[in-house]
Amino acid sequence: MVNPFLTRRQLLRVGFSGLGTLPLLANPLVIPEKVQAGSLNSSQTQNKKPGKARIKRVIYLHQFGGPSQFETFDMKPNAPAVIRGTFKPISTSIPGYPICEALPRIAKLVDKLTILRSIEHRMTNHNSAGYYSLTGFAPPTDDQRLRDSPDLFPAFGSIVDRFAPAQKGIPTFVSYPHIIADGSITPGQHASFLGKAHDPFFFQQDPNKSDFALPELQLPDNLSLNRLQSREEMLKMIDNQSESLQRSMIGRGLDQSFEKAVQMLTATEFKKAFDLSAEPESVRSRYGKTTYGQGCLLARRLAEVGAKFITVYFSRSIGGDLGGWDTHGFDSKPMDPILKNYLLPITDLSVSALLEDLMQRGMFDDTLVLWMGEFGRSPRINKLAGRDHWPRCFTAFMAGGGLKQGFVYGSSDRQGAFPDSNPIKIEDISATIYHLLGIDPQTEFQDKLGRPFPISKGNVIQDILV
Repeated sequence: MVNPFLTRRQLLRVGFSGLGTLPLLANPLVIPEKVQAGSLNSSQTQNKKPGKARIKRVIYLHQFGGPSQFETFDMKPNAPAVIRGTFKPISTSIPGYPICEALPRIAKLVDKLTILRSIEHRMTNHNSAGYYSLTGFAPPTDDQRLRDSPDLFPAFGSIVDRFAPAQKGIPTFVSYPHIIADGSITPGQHASFLGKAHDPFFFQQDPNKSDFALPELQLPDNLSLNRLQSREEMLKMIDNQSESLQRSMIGRGLDQSFEKAVQMLTATEFKKAFDLSAEPESVRSRYGKTTYGQGCLLARRLAEVGAKFITVYFSRSIGGDLGGWDTHGFDSKPMDPILKNYLLPITDLSVSALLEDLMQRGMFDDTLVLWMGEFGRSPRINKLAGRDHWPRCFTAFMAGGGLKQGFVYGSSDRQGAFPDSNPIKIEDISATIYHLLGIDPQTEFQDKLGRPFPISKGNVIQDILV
């Protein structure tokens, strides 16, 4: 499937058939009207003096579909059966704080987590809530028909790329292996009005396949590095000669993207990160031989070589066979078998392996792991033996640098329906992420209409910080 953010024809016109996932534009002298309207010149942003970064990178494990808090980290064992469900609680490394019995490996690591039990918002549809969870900005409407547009805000990783980019040769923002969608593509997966130069390095190849590789990181046989550099010089010459292009926002985005492409093609360590066969079989098995498990392993490898914001999507779809966490009980499939046989075992194996691996490699203290979906599930089990969408109170967890460990923040009421203490907005989570990366959450940028906005409208969750 072709990346919807960039067509193969556009790449061929630049002359790089081997760079299918890189955010290059088409003809440098032809500026598509729609793209031009949705771009933002770097001079239109306002940088504030950054604080001291407490972490080096973020790994965002995005759980599309909406995980149930009741069957994971906010069980209600004393509630009526229609609320508590059938899964039993088990003890964890935090005395007196149980989690679901289907997460035994994670239970041993709870003393390393910061669990957020009182996240709330009002978006009940996957596309609108998904966009919110990927950008930290509430959509203009809670509408399943919400479509991608330059009016909407950029992904977390694109903002990080704009204000705290990684070292040259390494993409700041990497996302894979799915384009998430519910009917239409969920907005918030790319740079939007920040411009294509800040799009993620995105790919859809399955890291669990035996032939997993990215040909996009290899030069075509007929293209030498010297020829590549000559093309770069030619582009600069064209840019300098064209006053209109020089002033255009797209022109600058093109130049930055071209430069990034050249740097990545010569970045040996970045290319090596994709060679999962270099890992011992015991390590690969520990993560689990699934797309998600090997994706989590790849996230660790990308973090090691310098990527700063890595988004791993659990699934491309909200639910169903091999899908995400949308456990309504539709299609005559009650949620319990799906949770027991698929969603929870994969999560327990892969996430615990990632956390342990980061600790063993000395990366835990300067990495932030965020495990979160777009909302949670309803307190009452429905007539189809499932749970419905519930954004009014749900659970996520963070782990890693700058945070209190073994810390449970916020609580839900007795039925798990609403926050009982310390309500959290997704904006607060985005503010905390930027703060830990050394980016002031009040840093401003402008949308395509020139209106200024802070990169986060939330507040840093100070109580969870060390």
